[in-house]
Order: sequence, then C-alpha cells, then structure tokens
Amino acid sequence: MMGCKTGGPLVAVALALLATTAVAQQANNPPAAQPAAAQPAQPEALPPGSPLIGRPADNPAAAKLAPVPSPPLATAADKIPVAQLKAPRGFHIELYASGMPNARSMAYSPKGTAFVGSRLQDKVYAITNKDGKRQVHVLVSGLYRPNGVAYKDGTLYIAELSQISKIENVDDKIDASPKPVVIYNDLPKDEAHGWKYLAIGPDNKLYFEVGQPGNNVLHDKNHGQLRRINLDGSGAEVIAYGIRNTVGFDWNPRNHDLYFTDNGRDWLSEDWPNDKLNRITKVGEDFGEPYCHQGNIPDPDFGWGHKCSDFVPPVALMGPHAAALGMKFYIGHMFPAEYRDQIFVARHGSWNRTVKFGGDIALVRLNRDGSVKSVEPFLTGFLQNNNYIGRPVDVMNMPDGSMLISDDWNGAVYRVSYGNKKTADR
Repeated sequence: MMGCKTGGPLVAVALALLATTAVAQQANNPPAAQPAAAQPAQPEALPPGSPLIGRPADNPAAAKLAPVPSPPLATAADKIPVAQLKAPRGFHIELYASGMPNARSMAYSPKGTAFVGSRLQDKVYAITNKDGKRQVHVLVSGLYRPNGVAYKDGTLYIAELSQISKIENVDDKIDASPKPVVIYNDLPKDEAHGWKYLAIGPDNKLYFEVGQPGNNVLHDKNHGQLRRINLDGSGAEVIAYGIRNTVGFDWNPRNHDLYFTDNGRDWLSEDWPNDKLNRITKVGEDFGEPYCHQGNIPDPDFGWGHKCSDFVPPVALMGPHAAALGMKFYIGHMFPAEYRDQIFVARHGSWNRTVKFGGDIALVRLNRDGSVKSVEPFLTGFLQNNNYIGRPVDVMNMPDGSMLISDDWNGAVYRVSYGNKKTADR
C-alpha cells in the first residue's frame, strides 16, 4: 500500500511528461495534408491596355459586349454592299477601289494617287488612277501599325505605332517597294490607342496624337496629347492636352482653327459618355480627359478635385461610343453650296452598346463663328439590323469636288459624288 501511495505522484508526473512530449511531436510533425478542396478557376489577367479592363463584373449585359474584330481579308469587289449605302437625293456612291485589308487613313497626291494606311496590317497601299482605270498597289510592307499617312510636295509621311517616317519622290516609287526613312521616334510603344493619325497643318507642320495608354487611366506627361513637328522631324511640341484618343482632325478653312474628334471612355454606361468634337483656339488647351467626359460628366474615379469647368468643353457631342474617327472640312465645289466648309465625320460605330450606334458619315453644320449648329447622319447603311456590313474610317476631299471614304471592314474605298451622274464621273 505504501509503495502504491509513493508511486502515484511519480506515475502522474511521468504521464504528464509523456503527454507534453506527444503534443510537441504533433506540433513538429503535423499529420499528412489531406487533398484540398477544388478552388474555382481564377479569370486570366487582361493584358495592359485591354479594352475589356473596367467591364462591370457579374453583369450579364456587359459580359456580352466586346470589340468587333474586322475581317482579316478584304471583301471581294462584287460582294461589297455598296447598294445598301444611302445618301441624300442627288448624291451617288460607288466603289472606288478594293482589295486593301483594313483600309484606314488616306492621303492624296496631285498626280492622282491615293495612299491608304492600315492599323492591323503591315502595309501602306497606293491606288493609282490612269485614264480612268484604277489599280491597287502595296507601296510598302513590313511596317508596324502604319495607320497615319500624309502627303506634301512629293513626300509621303507615315505614322507607325512608335515612329514617323517619310518616302521622298514617292510618286516615282509606287512599284519599287521603297524603304521609309525615320524622321521622329520619340514616341511611347503602348498598344492601347497607340496607332496614329497624321496630317499637315496650314503652318506646314506634321500633327499627330499620342493617346491614353488604356481605356481610362491616369497617365504620364507623354500621353493624352496632340503634338506637331517640322517636316524633317525637328521642333517637337505639345499643342493640346486632355485627349483620350483622336483619330481624325482638320483645320477650318475660314480661320485655321483645328477641330478634332475624340473617343469617350468605355464602361461608364451604354449611353454615356458621348464622343466629342473639339476645337483648339490656342496652344496648350486642356480638354479634360480622364478627369471629365463630354464636358459635363466628372469621372467617378479620377474626377475628384477637378471641375469640368476647368477644361475646354467640346463644340459638339457625336453620340455614345460612336467611335468618331476621320473628319474633313468639305472644300470642294461639286456638292451643293450648303455643304461648303462644313465637316464630314466618319463614325466607325460602337461595340460596347447592346444597340449599336454610328456606322455612318455624319454631317456637322457650323455657324459662321465656328460653333456647331447641328449634327446629322449624311451617309448611312453600314449598320444593318444591329450588325456591321461596313465600317467607315476616314474621309478625304478629291480635286474634282468628290469625296472618298475608307472602310476597314471590307478593305475598300468609296467615292461620293453629286449631280448628273455623267458630270459627276468626270
């Protein structure tokens, strides 16, 4: 009995030590891991600048909206739906040239050649016109997003994603595959809104934009602006700020004010904001992006601390997500006098609306002071039953007073004329 009483405390201590050791061993040697429950797949991250960044999550309507890709091949000439395009009475629409995949911005040589850039192809095309017979040539290939083209005194200027180059005496090199000479390359390489529009102003300088590097982003000082350079690439300067993405601009022939289209941000709503038509009256003006949209809508993310009244308002709203691109003042004499010095704008058409808007050429009528009197459809039919059968990109005056329109969907260029058909075809 005495032994039992004496051994009781010792056994208790021993058992306590064994328990402590076991707990410590369990802590240092956890049991084998059991198979984890299957985790839901995570969506792949979108690449920088993707137009889908900012699309509302868990929204069935928004989930159905995405950019509408252009066909990779040009439409055969006999399949291009020219007959479905409609213009006011007295105007005629015909196919000018075809076989140019992703035909975009245009420039013209007085020797009768139309030059056409492309955004998705690596080519610049030349449309020659000899004795009324037109032929399409690949002037140069191997370029990267050669969207912008401009012509002056025998030289063709080409704007790629991150550089601007020139081809001198280009009219004599249509079939020679000339190599462009780079004159300016101080440009970012962002894919989003990186393609360029190019035009030569009344001051004999090259103008081009550097868009925002994404749908709606705060960016550095090298984006969201309009620049100009001398024809040799020197003298670069910024002339306007607060620009999201302009792919078309031209000068009022009456006072040389520069007007430009600007595409509004995506994913704010299907109906807002509108694309804009802006006017520059002095160097250094700020048009508000990304802080303020369409002149009166503060951005919900970046508008804090900014007032829309701090920025230059648009002269006209061009419609929700209309993709207003190329534009020209009409300076010819073929069309009726009411169209003289008015603006024609190519609205490429929306993609992030359930019911698409645009897909036409709009006429912007101006007052004598340069303010906008009205915006109205002029040439329609590219949008049929909420589907595109063509998408206009750029407009260009021709010496005879007719007008050319490029269509990157069909890889074609159309000619719009007015009056007696025989006279208009001269």
